[in-house]
Amino acid sequence: MSGRNKRICTRRRAFTLIEVIVVVIIIGVLAAVIAPRLLSRIGQSKQAVAQLGASTLAGQLNLFLADTGWTASSVSDLDLLWQRPDDVPEEQWHGPYIESAQDLLDPWGNPFIVIVPGEKNFDFDVISYGSDGEPGGEGEAKDIVH
Repeated sequence: MSGRNKRICTRRRAFTLIEVIVVVIIIGVLAAVIAPRLLSRIGQSKQAVAQLGASTLAGQLNLFLADTGWTASSVSDLDLLWQRPDDVPEEQWHGPYIESAQDLLDPWGNPFIVIVPGEKNFDFDVISYGSDGEPGGEGEAKDIVH
């Protein structure tokens, strides 16, 4: 191999500045197009998880009420699904009714709320106030009621 051919081979080991700029621009365009779609999917999935969590808590609260003989009007919060209330005898409480205290939080880290009597259901509603933690809202901040 001649000396000139060796120099040509050794010079082509790195990318040129133009090649690097083109790759960075392509990555930037892809990120600008794909990122908003992915972020909206994350918000939608959190709402679905909140709906499932509210539904599960409502079912577990109904079990608690059936086990203890309490009425929905006696319920002020959902902590009774995790820790036995003092005024419930041990033989009536078949809990904990949820796997962990984390189950009492919605996907945004806010506690699920119980409202008695319910606005959607007769006895009670289990509500997540969405990403903003405030009543009302749209999109990811929309209230989840079960």
